[in-house]
Amino acid sequence: MPNIKSAKKELRKNKKHQAYNKKIKDNLKSLIKKSRKAIDAKNEKTKELVAVTLKALDKAAQKGIIKKNTRDRRKSRLHKRLNLSLK
Repeated sequence: MPNIKSAKKELRKNKKHQAYNKKIKDNLKSLIKKSRKAIDAKNEKTKELVAVTLKALDKAAQKGIIKKNTRDRRKSRLHKRLNLSLK
Protein backbone atom coordinates (compact mmCIF):
# COMPACT_ATOMS: atom_id res chain seq x y z
CA MET A 1 0.00 0.00 0.00
CA PRO A 2 1.49 3.37 -1.00
CA ASN A 3 2.24 5.98 1.64
CA ILE A 4 2.67 9.04 -0.57
CA LYS A 5 -0.46 10.95 -1.55
CA SER A 6 0.34 11.02 -5.27
CA ALA A 7 1.08 7.28 -5.25
CA LYS A 8 -2.31 6.60 -3.64
CA LYS A 9 -4.02 8.65 -6.34
CA GLU A 10 -2.08 6.82 -9.05
CA LEU A 11 -3.17 3.49 -7.58
CA ARG A 12 -6.84 4.59 -7.74
CA LYS A 13 -6.39 5.72 -11.35
CA ASN A 14 -4.71 2.45 -12.29
CA LYS A 15 -7.59 0.42 -10.85
CA LYS A 16 -10.12 2.46 -12.85
CA HIS A 17 -8.14 2.10 -16.06
CA GLN A 18 -7.66 -1.62 -15.44
CA ALA A 19 -11.40 -2.14 -15.02
CA TYR A 20 -12.14 -0.11 -18.15
CA ASN A 21 -9.59 -2.03 -20.23
CA LYS A 22 -10.82 -5.38 -18.91
CA LYS A 23 -14.39 -4.51 -19.89
CA ILE A 24 -13.32 -3.71 -23.45
CA LYS A 25 -11.15 -6.84 -23.74
CA ASP A 26 -13.95 -9.07 -22.45
CA ASN A 27 -16.36 -7.51 -24.93
CA LEU A 28 -13.85 -8.12 -27.73
CA LYS A 29 -13.44 -11.77 -26.79
CA SER A 30 -17.19 -12.34 -26.72
CA LEU A 31 -17.64 -10.57 -30.07
CA ILE A 32 -14.94 -12.70 -31.68
CA LYS A 33 -16.50 -15.89 -30.28
CA LYS A 34 -19.96 -14.87 -31.52
CA SER A 35 -18.54 -14.04 -34.95
CA ARG A 36 -16.79 -17.41 -35.22
CA LYS A 37 -19.95 -19.27 -34.20
CA ALA A 38 -22.03 -17.27 -36.69
CA ILE A 39 -19.52 -18.01 -39.46
CA ASP A 40 -19.53 -21.73 -38.65
CA ALA A 41 -23.33 -21.81 -38.47
CA LYS A 42 -23.56 -19.82 -41.74
CA ASN A 43 -25.98 -17.36 -40.16
CA GLU A 44 -27.62 -14.69 -42.32
CA LYS A 45 -26.40 -11.87 -40.04
CA THR A 46 -22.79 -13.03 -40.11
CA LYS A 47 -21.46 -10.12 -42.16
CA GLU A 48 -22.98 -7.49 -39.84
CA LEU A 49 -21.61 -9.25 -36.77
CA VAL A 50 -18.14 -9.51 -38.31
CA ALA A 51 -18.26 -5.81 -39.23
CA VAL A 52 -19.11 -4.90 -35.63
CA THR A 53 -16.26 -7.08 -34.39
CA LEU A 54 -13.75 -5.51 -36.79
CA LYS A 55 -14.83 -2.03 -35.70
CA ALA A 56 -14.41 -2.99 -32.04
CA LEU A 57 -10.92 -4.35 -32.78
CA ASP A 58 -9.97 -1.08 -34.48
CA LYS A 59 -11.24 0.99 -31.57
CA ALA A 60 -9.41 -1.14 -29.00
CA ALA A 61 -6.15 -0.79 -30.93
CA GLN A 62 -6.69 2.94 -31.34
CA LYS A 63 -7.10 3.33 -27.58
CA GLY A 64 -3.99 1.23 -26.93
CA ILE A 65 -5.81 -1.62 -25.22
CA ILE A 66 -4.47 -4.15 -27.72
CA LYS A 67 -1.44 -3.79 -29.96
CA LYS A 68 -1.78 -2.93 -33.64
CA ASN A 69 -0.24 -6.23 -34.78
CA THR A 70 -2.65 -8.15 -32.55
CA ARG A 71 -5.54 -6.27 -34.14
CA ASP A 72 -4.27 -6.99 -37.63
CA ARG A 73 -3.73 -10.69 -36.89
CA ARG A 74 -7.20 -11.15 -35.42
CA LYS A 75 -8.84 -9.24 -38.27
CA SER A 76 -6.97 -11.31 -40.83
CA ARG A 77 -7.96 -14.62 -39.26
CA LEU A 78 -11.58 -13.54 -38.99
CA HIS A 79 -11.66 -12.40 -42.63
CA LYS A 80 -10.04 -15.65 -43.76
CA ARG A 81 -12.61 -17.70 -41.90
CA LEU A 82 -15.46 -15.62 -43.30
CA ASN A 83 -14.21 -15.87 -46.89
CA LEU A 84 -13.78 -19.65 -46.63
CA SER A 85 -17.33 -20.07 -45.37
CA LEU A 86 -18.77 -17.92 -48.18
CA LYS A 87 -17.23 -20.08 -50.92
